[in-house]
Formats: sequence, structure tokens, C-alpha cells
Amino acid sequence: MTATSTEKRVNGHALAEPGFDAVALAKAEAIRAEAAAKADAARIKAEGEAEAERIKAAEEAERQRIANERARMRLEKEQADHQAHLAKKAAETAKAKAEEEKAEQAAAEQETEEAERAAEQKRSENLWKWGARGIYLVGLIIAAPVQFLAFWDRERPFLVAAPALLEGLALVLACGAAWAVAHRRDVLPYRIGIMTGALIAAAINLWHGITDPAIGLNAGLIGAIASLGGPIVLMAYEHGIAQKADGIPSFREKRAVERAKREQEAAREKARAEKQAAEAKAAADKAAAEARAEEEQRRKDADRQQHHPEVWALADAMRSARGSQYVTEQIWADAWYRKTGSKTVGLTIETEAESRAAQARMKAATEVPIIGDFALVTSQKGARSKKAPDAPDGRRNNGGTPPRRRPGDTAPYSPVARKQAALEQTTDRAPKDIP
Repeated sequence: MTATSTEKRVNGHALAEPGFDAVALAKAEAIRAEAAAKADAARIKAEGEAEAERIKAAEEAERQRIANERARMRLEKEQADHQAHLAKKAAETAKAKAEEEKAEQAAAEQETEEAERAAEQKRSENLWKWGARGIYLVGLIIAAPVQFLAFWDRERPFLVAAPALLEGLALVLACGAAWAVAHRRDVLPYRIGIMTGALIAAAINLWHGITDPAIGLNAGLIGAIASLGGPIVLMAYEHGIAQKADGIPSFREKRAVERAKREQEAAREKARAEKQAAEAKAAADKAAAEARAEEEQRRKDADRQQHHPEVWALADAMRSARGSQYVTEQIWADAWYRKTGSKTVGLTIETEAESRAAQARMKAATEVPIIGDFALVTSQKGARSKKAPDAPDGRRNNGGTPPRRRPGDTAPYSPVARKQAALEQTTDRAPKDIP
């Protein structure tokens, strides 16, 4: 039913016919509007909760994805670290094995060299031993016939044993010398006996060679040399064996020891010279550092005495009382504190006051509210989108009449916005001639 222009309407509805209670209708309409508002609120709440659950589920899924990704990365890192650890262990094992093989190879080579050296020593010793004995035997073969010819006498045939006595004496004494060397006994008496018998035999051979035409000088001289040469060579062999058994160093070993001593002494002299040079350099550096420190101390003293005479007077008095040679940094800091009251050297009452005033001005300038297009009040006024010309009216069930505004419908402005609005109002009301 269409209402006429003369009909009275309340909230978009025509007044009831006479006899109906208008208050009851208004209450019913209020209850209906309240129920619709509660339904809308419940729907909005449910939609908000559903959206919140969806966002929470999405966040939880993202959190789980990130956790899984981190776990995967951590696992990959642990696997890489484990692979690196295994590679490092394998490299260390291979290196240790290589070093062990190298050490074993070096030991084997050293053992081989020692075995070869021992074999060579044994071979040379055998050659020397049998060579010496061979020379002795050859000398005996040469000298014995000469002596047999010298001592042969038909009337005294027993003198034929004289050559055996003379040559045998040297031979037996040589055997005794070998025994003394083997049993680590004194070998000198045997050597004296050998040389005595050899000299006697050589003298007899030489004498008979000169005096007896049947022997001749050549045979006598060769016999004398043979009588001396064999025992001398044998004694030389026994002498080397005795020195080796007694641990007596040879001339070559002594020369090597002397060379090593000279090299060690040269190294010690070089180290001593380097140490003295280093000490001299350190002393020179220390003296130069002390000179620079004294010069710097004089500069600081003169500068402080010129620019801070009152503090300097107190610092000098404290230096004298403490028995210090110079005004140290600690004495200067104490004097500055006692004189100015500031624990920071260089600060005075005036500089501290100026600094605090500057800090207060900076704080006031940085914390003052912004006035203008970018004021905080603007943040409370969001941009409104324009409606399309054919968009339906958002107001329902009221015939196009704007809804009734109730307390609490609009969210209150923030305290900063209210403060800014009051400040702008005050600024607008201020006289224009005030700068």
C-alpha cells in the first residue's frame, strides 16, 4: 500500500491507524533492528573468526613449511659436515698411512744401507786381514831362504833352526798381539817384541847379503825388507782392530768432530752477535721511545699550563705531594675533577650547560607535532571510495532515510589526533599578526 504525502511516517513506516499503540510499534521496530544488528554482528563475527582461522591455518602452514625447510637445510648441512668430516678423516688416514709407509720405507732403506755398509766393512776387513797375512807369508817365504843360506853350516847343522826362531818369534808375537786385541789387553809389549825380532832378522839378512857373495846384496836387501814388511803390515792391521775394539776415533773421525765443533762455535758466535745486535737495537729503540715520551710530556705540560693554569697549579701540587716526576694522566684527571667537579677531562660547567640546552632544543624540535597536510589527524580520516551512479542504496528497510546514529557507532579518535585537532583550532583562533 502506497502512503500519501500527507501521511505521517516514523523511521520510514506509516503511522498506525487510530487505536494502535505507536510506542509498542516503535519498541517492536527497535527490537527488530537490534535483532538484525545482532545477527549482522554475529555474522560478521563468524566471518571474522573464519577468516582468522583461515589466516591462522595459512600462517601455521607457512610456519610448518619454514620449519620443514629449515630442518631440510639443517639436515643437508649436517650431511655436508659429515661428508667433510669423513673426507677429512680419510685424508688424515691416508696422510698417516703415507707417512707410516714413508717412515717404513726410510727405515728399510736405512737398514739396507746399514746392511750394505756392514757388508762392505766386513768385506774390506776380510780383504785387509787376509792381505796382511798374505804379505806376512810372502815376506816369510822371501826372508826364510836367505836366512837358511846365512845360517847353513855343515859343522853346526843345528843353526838351521835359527831362521825358524827369528821368523817364528815375530809370527808368534803377532798372534799374541791378535789375542791381546781380542781380549782387550795391552798390545804394546807384543808390538815391541814383533819389531825387535823383525829388526834382528832384517839386520841378519842385510849383513849376510853384504858379506856373503853366495847370497848377494840384492837378496840380502830384499830379505831385510821382507823381514820388516810382513810384521809391519800385520801390526798395522792389528792396530786398526784394537782401535775399533777400544772405540778410539780415527783421524778422519777426529777431523769430522773438530769440524763440527768449529761449526757449532761459529753458530754460537753468530747467535751471540745477533743477540747483541738485537739488544743494542732494542736499547736504541727504548731510548728513542723514552725521548719521544719525554718530548710529548713536555708538550702536554706546556699546553696544559698555558690553557688551564688553575687546574695545572692543583695538578702540580698533587704531583709534588705524590712524589711523581711528571703530571700523569691520573693526576691530571683527579685535579680536573677537584677543580671543575667534572669526572670527564675537558668538560666544564659552561660546556655542560650549553650541551644540555642544545639537547633540550633538539628534543623539542624532534618531538613537536606536525601541522599541515600530513598532520596526525589526517591518519584518522581514511580515503573514501566513490560509489558508482547505479550502485544500490546501502540503507535498507527505512525507505532511504539515513539510519539513526547512536553513541558508540563511530570509533573515537586517538588522543594524539584530539591533541592535534585542539592545537589546530588554537592556531586558527590566534591573531594573524603574531608570527
